[in-house]
Amino acid sequence: MSKKNFLEKLAKAKREQSNPEREAMVSARADEASNQTVAVNKTEESEQNYEGQLTLDVYQTSDNIVIKSTIAGVKAEDLDVTINNDMITIKGTRRNEDKMKSEDYYYQECYWGSFSRSVILPIDIEVDQVKADLKDGILTISLPKANKVKAHTVRVEAK
Repeated sequence: MSKKNFLEKLAKAKREQSNPEREAMVSARADEASNQTVAVNKTEESEQNYEGQLTLDVYQTSDNIVIKSTIAGVKAEDLDVTINNDMITIKGTRRNEDKMKSEDYYYQECYWGSFSRSVILPIDIEVDQVKADLKDGILTISLPKANKVKAHTVRVEAK
């Protein structure tokens, strides 16, 4: 049902049923909607400084630690993956190309803007062999496990 049809039906129903109780109820709902609009605008202002957080899957294979994240709508050039010591950080920006007014939305649940996520790596990795791919909105990062140093026994000689 389009917005215009809904409003036309609402206006027609109001003309057909004009009673004081109904008018008071409609007025109260309009006031409530106005208050919600103010709350939404305040929320939008606070979200301008908010940075979203990615959801991740982190698992291991025999040779790699693998990180996967769904980041639909993000271009590869808008992503930055950095590794410092034992931590990996994924940062990016999801850009909304549509310039819609907030009052034109029925629902607005998608997150638009900058996001990041840092994860402490459970084991040492080979940093220079890390690979990251973005395919069909899924970021996959493969972090090769570092070769474990085998224990080396040192013979102690008496002098």
